[in-house]
Amino acid sequence: MYSIGIDSGSVATKGVLFDGENIVKKVIIPTGWSPKTSSKQVLEILLEGILKEDIKKIVGTGYGRVSMDFVDKKVTEITCHTKGIHFLNKNIKTILDVGGQDSKIINLDNEGSIANFMMNDKCAAGTGRFLEITSNLLGSDIQDIDSLAKDKHPVNISSMCTVFAESEIVSLLAQNVKKENVAAGILQSIANKSVAMLNRGEIVDEIAFTGGLAKSNVLVDMIEKILGKKLFIADDTQIIGALGAAVIGFK
Repeated sequence: MYSIGIDSGSVATKGVLFDGENIVKKVIIPTGWSPKTSSKQVLEILLEGILKEDIKKIVGTGYGRVSMDFVDKKVTEITCHTKGIHFLNKNIKTILDVGGQDSKIINLDNEGSIANFMMNDKCAAGTGRFLEITSNLLGSDIQDIDSLAKDKHPVNISSMCTVFAESEIVSLLAQNVKKENVAAGILQSIANKSVAMLNRGEIVDEIAFTGGLAKSNVLVDMIEKILGKKLFIADDTQIIGALGAAVIGFK
């Protein structure tokens, strides 16, 4: 028997096929203009070669879960992130999640349930959207920002507002500041924002860093340097919500 978790985010839609102990299959595709369409595409991919009667439950999460009229249950992304991380590492008590359009801090209790959380969904500062817009100014793809920024001295980018940061970056480039140093500065500003948000919340024991931005090794190193402690990074940081939804669905 299997369960399926589908996490429809603002940038990507993620899916997990789960057998109660292991991730059997995972899928990540762009959300595009229609969360419903991308969620159905993820479901179709996960169901390839699987009998529908072997699926215990399909659980939807993420901001696009409201459009999923084909799921058995809809659960908030905060609950699903909590369950996903707790499944992977029972020692985690704090989650820093940075998604496409928002960021959040979640504290877990000993049972892996939500003890507390804080969410920043009013501004794209420090999110994947911020990184996408600013890296485009460098003529770089968001996936290439690490290779640009690695081992480079970060130039100071004082504004965390996406609009003002754009102007600041354009000005720096006009002053012939190397784009590698600007790239490092962009990641450093995201690291500073992330740690500031952690400090406004509550840091308990080990910290997991999840979301698409946790794929950046340079950003992870910067955050760890500020905090003075190692972060837990899952094998795939983008599927934690979908995994948590699948874990909930299997019970």
